[in-house]
Order: sequence, then C-alpha cells, then structure tokens
Amino acid sequence: MIPSSSPAFPLPPAVLDALRQLLGDRLVTSAAVCDQHGRDESIFAAMPPAAVAFARCTDEVLAIVRLCREHRVPLVPYGAGSSLEGHTLATQGGVTLNLQQMDRLVAVHDEDQTATVQPGVTRKALNAALRDKGLFFPIDPGADATIGGMCATRASGTNAVRYGTMRENVLNLTVVTPDGQLVKTARRARKSAAGYDLTRLFVGSEGTLGVVVEATVKLHPLPESISAAVCAFPSIDTAVQAVVQIIQVGVPIARCEFVDSVAIRALNGHSNTGLPEQSHLFFEFHGSETGVREQVALVQDIAGEFGGERFQWADTPEERTRLWEARHNVYFAALLLRPGCRSVVTDVCVPISRLADCVNQTADDLRQSGLLAPIVGHVGDGNFHVQMLIDGGCADELEAAEALNARLVTRALGMDGTCTGEHGIGLHKQAFLLEELGEAPVALMRQIKHAMDPHNLMNPGKIFAF
Repeated sequence: MIPSSSPAFPLPPAVLDALRQLLGDRLVTSAAVCDQHGRDESIFAAMPPAAVAFARCTDEVLAIVRLCREHRVPLVPYGAGSSLEGHTLATQGGVTLNLQQMDRLVAVHDEDQTATVQPGVTRKALNAALRDKGLFFPIDPGADATIGGMCATRASGTNAVRYGTMRENVLNLTVVTPDGQLVKTARRARKSAAGYDLTRLFVGSEGTLGVVVEATVKLHPLPESISAAVCAFPSIDTAVQAVVQIIQVGVPIARCEFVDSVAIRALNGHSNTGLPEQSHLFFEFHGSETGVREQVALVQDIAGEFGGERFQWADTPEERTRLWEARHNVYFAALLLRPGCRSVVTDVCVPISRLADCVNQTADDLRQSGLLAPIVGHVGDGNFHVQMLIDGGCADELEAAEALNARLVTRALGMDGTCTGEHGIGLHKQAFLLEELGEAPVALMRQIKHAMDPHNLMNPGKIFAF
C-alpha cells in the first residue's frame, strides 16, 4: 500500500453546523462512511474525508460549494467510487460530496437522440429507461458508473471502437464552479463554433474544475441486428495481429476485446465460461441483418488466417448478456486467482499499428517479472490493461509492480501512445502526465486550475501537484 502523506483538513464547527442545517441526516461524519469514501481500488491507503455530504439537488450543491469556498474547505466530488487511480481519495480531508442521490432522468428527446440527466444516474439505469424508446447510451466502462463520474474521467470502454468515448458523446454540461457559479457549457445542438469548448474542458477534468450537476448526452438507435462471439487464438501475438487486420480493413465492429490466457483462467473459475485457457477475442457486431452477416464472415476469415478457432456465438440477448457480464467481471475474477491480494491496475493506449509490439513486449516483461498479471483490453482502439496481483503488505512486490507499470508507460510513450487510455491521471499517474506532455502543456493546465480554483479546494492533489 502507498501511504497517505497529506494531513486531513478538520471541519470548522461553523461548517459542520451549516451543513447539518442544510442536509440534516444526509451529512454523515461516522468513521465507517468516511472510510468507505476514502478508499477505492487503487493501491493507495485510505484517505478519508472529515464528512460526507449527500446532495439531492443543484441548489444544495451550490450551497455546499459556496460554504466550502468561504471557509477554505477541500471538497471532493464523488459518484460510484469505481475509479482506479485514486481520483476520489480525500488527500486533505475536508468534505466528500456524494452525488448518487441526484439520479433523476431530466429529459429524453427521442427525435434528437439526446438525454439530459443528473450526475447520479448510472449508465445501466439510463439504458433501462431508454429500452422502450429504441435508443441506447453506448459508453460502457464495465462498472455501473454514474454519468457524472464518467464525464469527469472521460470514460470509454468496450463500445469505444465504434461509438467513441465520453468526449464524443457529451453535448453539454451544467457545472458548479469552485467560486460557486452555475455554468452551462453549451446548448443541445449537435455542433457549435461559439467560443471556447467549455464542455470538453470539464470532460476529463477529474472533478478538479467543478461539480457536474447535469449532463446532456448523445443517444444512438438500437441496432436492428446484434451478434456476438468469442474466438480462441494460439498466442497473444496472433490474437492482436488479427485485431489490427480487422481494424485496418475497415470492419465497423462494435466491440473487439482481448483477454489473455490468465484472464480466461480467472473467468472460467468465476463465471463458468468453460473456455480453453488461451488468448481470446470477444466480438460484437451491430447493424442490419445483411450488414452483420457480412461483418461476421469477414472477421471469421481474418481470424482464421491468424489461427483463430472455436468460435462460440451468442445471438440471443440472454447469451450476449452472459458473455459481456463475464468480460466485465474479469477484474473481480482475477482477484480470486490470488485470494487476499491487492490489484495494481494500469492501462495504456497506442496507435493501432503499434499495438501488437506493445502487447507482446509487455507480456515478455510480465513473464520475466514473475508477477501474476492478466492482460485484457479494448484493443479495437489500441487500449489495453494490465492487472498486477500483489501482496499489499509486501514492499518488494509493490516495488516490482510499480517498476513494471513505469516500463509499460515508457514503452507506450515511445510508440507515440499515452500513459492512460481511460483510467485517467488521479494520484497515481501524475509523473507520467509530465513525461507524456512536457512542462509547457502541464503548466498551462495548472494555470487553468489556478484561475478557476485559486485556493485549490476542488478535489485537491489530483492530476498534478499544485
């Protein structure tokens, strides 16, 4: 575990009294709840806030932000708590603002294919509400994350190869800024050339520039036909080479997921998938019945050229759900490979032409390190993840995992890739951000942060030192 090095910020009695008057029993100071909000799946030790405030409306968020600004109290926005790089840890104590109870679907405009939601709406809840309208929201990071958190971390996931990330699917945001102002970043039009792109400024800002209280997102029609499959390959190299070929010939595949043999062993134990313990690709195809048949035939031909075999098809909704739930559960399945372990998860993204090289070199590095570490990835867009399973109390294993993480990032940057395809920077990857972008871009980010939050109260300590 990486220990906390920041002192907790105690709450002045005046702040506690004002928050209790505003929220009643929705202000919680119990050690158990604060500790829960001071932990995540990262390798960092707990960093709990002094209090957790559960807001139910925009007016309450405004009041809380203004109160914290007045008394210089750190404030950490919190959604589902599913981030992996320490994004929601209260590095300086203060108040964690839990937005899960702001879970109202504000409006759905069927003809425009947009939905406006409060930040606590989860992606599964949104899609359940849209099912009868023939529409769906495609961003699928695996965890049932909140829309507000997905905006803050610029989430993507299994559908990104076809539908893009949150960056492409958020039309506008309503944000409470650190100075207590309510700002709407854009209208509902699909495009605009009106001034700076404030929406994109907040998407991916990890809660450091404001609190999202409403988001308008793009929706997509449910496909006429959907088919999914899983296919085994003789090696990591052949599976990844097949992906590169599929993308380069222009197959409009909806999902293309890589799962190595270690992850397959975990899935077999956790989800009874019964797959051979070798590298696999998980596919999904969207479109008309004719279009899907054409995509399937072409992908089967390409996979066959690289030794792909044992295609297992999932054409019914129940079969597809079982297949993708297994894929989404790979993180928790992997933890069972080493009971009691801690997980050091990292991700990188490289240009598709360098994907095979990066994955192969990483697999070699893992073999030499001796660490147990499944590799999975949204390889259709060059993004993959390594989950290193270590004894959290063993300093040598933590050091080895961190060293491997550093080598992986250096490898990806050397291929003109990025230190994080979708996990974000948080606490864990701040040095890598500087390595990736250089001094001037990070200095510009700091200037933006300082201009908007001069007292460094909004989710302090994340993305970069300030």
